[in-house]
Amino acid sequence: MTKNNETLTRDQKKCKFKQYAWLVLLSFGFMYLFFYNGRQNINLVMTQMAEELGSTTAALGVVSSALFWCYAFGQLINGRLGAFLGYKRLMIVGTVASAVLNVVISFQHSIPVIAVLWGLNGFFQSMVWSNGLGVVNKWWPSKQRGFATGLTTFFSGMAQVTTYLSILLCLHLNPEWGWRAAFRFPMLPLLLSLIAFICFFKNSPSDAGLAEFEQADDASGAELEALIKQKGYFYPYKLLFSEPKVLIFCLISAIAGIGRYGLLTWIPTYFTEELGLSIKDGIFSSILLPFGQACAMFIFPIMTDKLLKGKREPMLIIASCITCVGMVVFPFIRHQAGASLMLFVLGVFAMVTGVIWTIAGDIGGKALSSTVVGVFDWAVYMGAAVQAMLFGFVKDTFGWKAIFVIIAILYVILLVLTLLSRKMKTKNI
Repeated sequence: MTKNNETLTRDQKKCKFKQYAWLVLLSFGFMYLFFYNGRQNINLVMTQMAEELGSTTAALGVVSSALFWCYAFGQLINGRLGAFLGYKRLMIVGTVASAVLNVVISFQHSIPVIAVLWGLNGFFQSMVWSNGLGVVNKWWPSKQRGFATGLTTFFSGMAQVTTYLSILLCLHLNPEWGWRAAFRFPMLPLLLSLIAFICFFKNSPSDAGLAEFEQADDASGAELEALIKQKGYFYPYKLLFSEPKVLIFCLISAIAGIGRYGLLTWIPTYFTEELGLSIKDGIFSSILLPFGQACAMFIFPIMTDKLLKGKREPMLIIASCITCVGMVVFPFIRHQAGASLMLFVLGVFAMVTGVIWTIAGDIGGKALSSTVVGVFDWAVYMGAAVQAMLFGFVKDTFGWKAIFVIIAILYVILLVLTLLSRKMKTKNI
């Protein structure tokens, strides 16, 4: 703790801690607001890419899955690696590398080369989310975790809206570039937002000369941190994967990944192919989906704090029931306005990862938060990778309705898994 901070009164320290907590949350959130410009952009120009490169949307779905596979295993690694190499340092490297790779992809003409570069992009993108959310949990105690997680994931949800708007603007300003525009100019705001992140993001209260916050589980958290140092780097993985509740939430996370990215990946193509809209109109109609997801990311975790008194599972139960019904109804809506409105509803209730990240913070605490987030996000993107490879072939073989039926069935399974998890406790964390 610095000499200046030693002279501060208790109230002044509390005020300064709160200021830094907000700066950390907002600087991370603001950067993440533009982060999907380097990840979701491919989904919005898939039809154009297929036409120019002489491929099919199913084949490009496999290309898209390269990012998900690499992102998934990257999360498994980087959620733990940040604690050793420095959270902030790893996040900066990931952001810059992702922007550079997107620009490089925009000059390619070979699908295999694009697939390799897109997978590498996924690995670098995986350096940011779990580490950022892990740091946020070091600044916001458990009683405010739903709010902090909700606001952070709201930025993540709005990032998808930002990507939709960014790509629309790029296609309008540079129509001669075609799909390549989506991989160039959208990287500029991402790199500019990195400046605020570098200035205001702090890895922990000690980096700002402040003491850590105290809460009821701090003693057990300190014991766990000491045990991790004694047992070594891989011990947290052994600990987590021996917990039945963690394994169940990995399955829940995978289903959430299929639901979230199954819709994000294929809905713009659904509007252009099934409803006959132009690419721009398809993107515009699809925008209510990520907007609904952003609302859910913000509201659901806060509701678990305020209305459910820290109980997270009831929110998952409600969301899975409504999503199942909505998925069955959606393909029968043939009007653009009605389909767009239903997309908003599905975006809200299919989007349960905000609650999952809050549960990750509850399970991991300050000691293991980034690692648990990394494990759950690994599961999310394993699901995302599977859908990217599978749904293109399902669509070509059985039609669009089959995709929505599969997602509906998976949310029934999510409901059953959630009911199983309600009474389960972690034994060793």
